[in-house]
Amino acid sequence: MAAPQIVNDAQPEEPITSPAELDGVAYLYGHPLLNSLSPPLHKTVYSTLGLNWAQVPLSSVYGTSATYPPPYTRSPPIDKYLAAIKANPKFVGSSVTMPHKVAIMPHLDDLTEDARQAGACNTIFLREEQDGSRSYVGTNTDCIGIREALLQNSPSTEIFQNKPALIVGGGGTARSAIYVLRKWLGASKIYIVNRDASEVETILSEDRERNPTSMQAPLIHVTDPAVAASLEAPVAIVSGIPNYPPKTPEEINARQVLQAFLGEASSSDKFKGVILEMCYHPVPWTEIAQLASTAGWKVILGSEALIWQGLEQARLWTGQDVVAVPGVVEKVKDMVAKSLAERSSKSNL
Repeated sequence: MAAPQIVNDAQPEEPITSPAELDGVAYLYGHPLLNSLSPPLHKTVYSTLGLNWAQVPLSSVYGTSATYPPPYTRSPPIDKYLAAIKANPKFVGSSVTMPHKVAIMPHLDDLTEDARQAGACNTIFLREEQDGSRSYVGTNTDCIGIREALLQNSPSTEIFQNKPALIVGGGGTARSAIYVLRKWLGASKIYIVNRDASEVETILSEDRERNPTSMQAPLIHVTDPAVAASLEAPVAIVSGIPNYPPKTPEEINARQVLQAFLGEASSSDKFKGVILEMCYHPVPWTEIAQLASTAGWKVILGSEALIWQGLEQARLWTGQDVVAVPGVVEKVKDMVAKSLAERSSKSNL
């Protein structure tokens, strides 16, 4: 899996379309949007609800290329995009992805606490104000996705209370997971394992700035496998790194720290905990998933978080409790499972 291409002025800009045949239009704003499951996920929800809506991606593949990733269009700049959606009476909401998840935040009318604590906005929704105006509000439904993926696939919510948790990574997923583990799961402390110490220091610095007098679970950067083996074991792990074999000394050390936390393989039926492996592309079962499974952990696929964050977006955009509508969750899960199975089969060819 090659690194994403650098966007430059030679790459054409994707037009902001609003198909005339639709009653409502959502957007997927970012680039590159290669193989995103967001549009078909939302189409599944809209079809089940009987809505003539669709989500339109604002980046697409153009031309031909023998390499991966292929050439793709740039999404429009933020000011142009916001002007277009505010002038569009059919606009119902938007997913926001890289490279705009942080940059768009100052341009919105308001932010939810989820967006502020996660430090990123992945969703825009409309809020009707008392004076009849509409506010464009940013939130972060990745928080809901991580929360529901963990809660829906664990034996009970009590297993997390006042127990340590572990974050693998130093990006946006790590920030969202920290917030979730504190707010909803009641973690006593949160270990962080990452190859880049400066990324962890940034997370710690941001956390001190957001929560200067916080009595919440402390964040603990762990860099030594021996130290990891001596600490109280976590019961919840969220891994948010790509599925690459570790190569550099820093990557190898971080993997060794993680393996120390996972522990040795055991024939015992004793429950160790759950690990949410957020990486599901190009294949959902990663090297970390295999290591965790072998060590006796229950693995939750990242597609679960994708599903629940998408359902939360649909709730915000439609104003309906979509999870309570018969058939919605089942149909979305079936669509995602089939899509990932197809991708896995292709990647093995």
